[in-house]
Amino acid sequence: MTNTQSYFYNIIPVHINISEYQREQILLQFPAPELPSGESRFLIDQETHGNRVRTRLLLNDFTVQRTKTNKEFLKMRFSNNAGNINAKMWDNQGAVERSIPLLEQHAVFDIEGKVEEFNGYKSLTIDSLTPVEGEVNPFALLPYTEQNIEDLTVELFSYLHELGTPYQEIALSAMQHFWEQFSIRPAAKGYHHNYLGGLLKHTVGLMRFARYILRFEENHYKATMKLIQVVEKAHKNELWAKIQAPDDVQQLVWKNTIDHLYNMLHGMMQYKDSTPNYDLLMTSILFHDIGKLLEYDHAGKTDDTLKFLYPTATIDGYGNRKQAGITMDELGVMIGHIPYGVLILSKIIEKEEIQISVDAIHHMSHCILCHHGLPEWGSAVKSPGSIEGYLIHIVDYLDSRYENTETVK
Repeated sequence: MTNTQSYFYNIIPVHINISEYQREQILLQFPAPELPSGESRFLIDQETHGNRVRTRLLLNDFTVQRTKTNKEFLKMRFSNNAGNINAKMWDNQGAVERSIPLLEQHAVFDIEGKVEEFNGYKSLTIDSLTPVEGEVNPFALLPYTEQNIEDLTVELFSYLHELGTPYQEIALSAMQHFWEQFSIRPAAKGYHHNYLGGLLKHTVGLMRFARYILRFEENHYKATMKLIQVVEKAHKNELWAKIQAPDDVQQLVWKNTIDHLYNMLHGMMQYKDSTPNYDLLMTSILFHDIGKLLEYDHAGKTDDTLKFLYPTATIDGYGNRKQAGITMDELGVMIGHIPYGVLILSKIIEKEEIQISVDAIHHMSHCILCHHGLPEWGSAVKSPGSIEGYLIHIVDYLDSRYENTETVK
């Protein structure tokens, strides 16, 4: 079975040549997350005023307010995978006092109420809310990628299976430990890939760029220059569209990017006598954002990665935290995904007793540490110190911005 498509303004070819049996084996070992059925998706905009509803929602925030007659009521903002839902609860028979402790302690609720419409805006008036205990499916509560997660999964592992020893062992070992969480985690809170499945999609995107530069073009400098030229053309199209429709609020994705890309290309030139290590770069890409397993929090996130890194640590208090929408993890943000990536890479190599040169470990760690490119953008080193270091930053930079041009996220 050959799946042929393209990426990045149809410039980058994407060839996945595997058998149907291989596809089935990948998905058997690394299953895609279970998505909610269409029938279970509550869309308030499709409801009629006065409808009675029962649904499961994620609480984002709440406040206690007062009516003009000085009566208390709860104003709440919920969400599900279709978006935000405004709601209120009147203080009938002490409902406000009874509900506040529940709202402070829990994040997921089964609610019953009625659809209201005022000036074209729909909301819920809630009669009762019941906290949901135990595991929840985050895909029923949070936005997730619209792309086929099974296809992204198969593409990722088709690339990993191409790698040689010891890189394939490192990559597959990481996925065997973390796949369930890796497959659902967002890649950001706001700017790009800020939805469930975003980390998987972003990682595959970087690999597509890297494969194009090192496998589909004869020279990685020429390939990089071609990509920059594509960005220049895309930016000109953005500017022309803005001239024609100045009131359009559409963001200029490629604004202030071209000079930076050329500066990075210039930095690459000091390593023109170095041959990029494809396997090392692809493995580094897998780990470059894997620290986001710890840096971000949301309903449905488990503590498996934390326990993997710190097996003797107690996490009782942390494990009882309230989880809701996509936020920065209260502990994870203290370290950040970049240092976490190096810690996870080192732990995998140690735990699986993988034989690899200390030079390769440092080169992969350097790629993870420098993938943001500049210290003011979060890079842990002053500037990339290898050809792979420059390449991982360039492909990360391109993919994180290109995602904001796609119609299907």
